[in-house]
Amino acid sequence: MPLNRILVADDEESIRWVLSKALKQKGFSVDLAPDGRHALELIKDNCYDLAILDIKMPGITGLDLLDKVREMNSDLLVVIMTAEASMKNAVEAMKRGAYDYITKPFDLDVIDAIIEKVARARDIAGQVVTLKQELKDRYQVEKNIVGNSAAMQEVYKTIGKVAVSDVTILIQGESGTGKELVARAVHFNSERLGKPFVAINCAAIPRDLLESELFGSEKGAFTGAGERKQGKFEQANHGTLFLDEIGDMPLDLQAKILRVLQEQEVTRIGGNQNIAVDVRIVAATNQSLIEKVRHKEFREDLYYRLNVVPITLVPLRERRDDIADLANYFLTRSCTEMAVLPKRLTDDAQALLKSYSWPGNVRELENAIKRAVILSNDPLLTAHDFGGLLPAKERIQSGSIQSGSQEASLEELVDLKLRACMNGIEGLDKGDIHAMVLEQVERPLIRLVLEKCRWNQVKAADVLGINRNTLRKKIAELQIEMKRG
Repeated sequence: MPLNRILVADDEESIRWVLSKALKQKGFSVDLAPDGRHALELIKDNCYDLAILDIKMPGITGLDLLDKVREMNSDLLVVIMTAEASMKNAVEAMKRGAYDYITKPFDLDVIDAIIEKVARARDIAGQVVTLKQELKDRYQVEKNIVGNSAAMQEVYKTIGKVAVSDVTILIQGESGTGKELVARAVHFNSERLGKPFVAINCAAIPRDLLESELFGSEKGAFTGAGERKQGKFEQANHGTLFLDEIGDMPLDLQAKILRVLQEQEVTRIGGNQNIAVDVRIVAATNQSLIEKVRHKEFREDLYYRLNVVPITLVPLRERRDDIADLANYFLTRSCTEMAVLPKRLTDDAQALLKSYSWPGNVRELENAIKRAVILSNDPLLTAHDFGGLLPAKERIQSGSIQSGSQEASLEELVDLKLRACMNGIEGLDKGDIHAMVLEQVERPLIRLVLEKCRWNQVKAADVLGINRNTLRKKIAELQIEMKRG
């Protein structure tokens, strides 16, 4: 928002002349008015970036003109001039919305400083407007949450209804269905746009650290607390806090979350000061919280406090009509992000994608598209570019065996491999059955356990019965992509 056009209104001709000459020398377009009435007409008929108004003029005073400007065009910045350097004038001018206030006589250096200050303010205002629009564009529901199924239409309607209010929302759905994206869509379409959106995964942080992450801590509150730390609630003040996987939160912390929701204040660990917070809560879970309530694993009062407006995201397998749109959306985005020539899905590829069960939901589809874009040099992506989704028999016969099989049992894989070896299928070594079977079992097993443990490696190692360092090594060797729960 550059500063270009300026209006100067003063009943003293000498002031108008001096300011006009000085401002025009700096490249500004300047209009002059001898009184408030002429200034008002010029403002009505033109678009100015800045108005410099004398406080005492015939007809309409500078302060009265300032009031009319505020009613007409709140973007116009106004600087008030006066020969009476009284506190009353200064206070009244600023109270009515003047950007600045100067007294006569003044040096041109003062005008230069004010012009520079106004230009910076307009630049910042322009950046804020642009940033807000970019954020809003980025998280507009229709641009980022893809799907025209009946289930998704209900999600869109709900987001539209609740975004502008501050009601608490509970998003439920399997892992990979896009719960955080919906939470962001709610935030970036709300009145809290431009304020913080803070996300925390309650399942990914050890229990002894989760409390300090949420509520903060004072210096010396516990071993390692070398300085005061703000918690997520304070960081999200005036914005939105997204509590992902709320179902994994320990019961004692649930009680503290409930208190924050009721009192709108937090207390840091080791502190005794109540800190007021204005935070909108959006929670999410891939579990049945009502079942956890029945089993005394989740507080009933917190459940009803969170479940003011429920949003349910159905798994991708239950909205197959959206798969083609999602696949093409991810394909276009992946090609753009990776700076490769545009690619297209063939009919057989689309048929395969639509027939697959997608246990990892939208996230798995996105990763499958990315993988195909990276590995294929062809502008057409066929079914064989998605070999990991093919039934086991087709994968072995096509030579596209991949380590992500979830459909085939161990027995089926062994039998198919034996037949392939005995029949001498080209490209398959007869002596690699041990490595092949281990790969087919080990990778999905470790990945499944990690997913069930919300990607917590300590828990996963305990379930698997292996050392955590061994698990880390396996994750690297098997190229298992770590995800958020």
